[in-house]
Amino acid sequence: MKNVWNVQDANDRFAEMLETSLSDGPQIVTRRGVETAVLVSMEHWRGLTESSSRRVDLKELLLSAEARTDDLVPPRTRLRLKCRTGPELE
Repeated sequence: MKNVWNVQDANDRFAEMLETSLSDGPQIVTRRGVETAVLVSMEHWRGLTESSSRRVDLKELLLSAEARTDDLVPPRTRLRLKCRTGPELE
């Protein structure tokens, strides 16, 4: 399994690199020894982009109608005080 290609090899053997990305997963392209790009299948790409589009930022979550902030802070326990009743007023 070859998953790292230098730019020249990736350019010269693109069809082979494409087939390898479909069968063996993402293929990394390097330029002067530095990882520069990745070739992935559409199935893999859609999985990555769909999961990132489902993320909701904190502001949107808190301002939404479905905001669930009760779980963020544990509820305080209240002291139960006995109330004295005073004399009844007429």
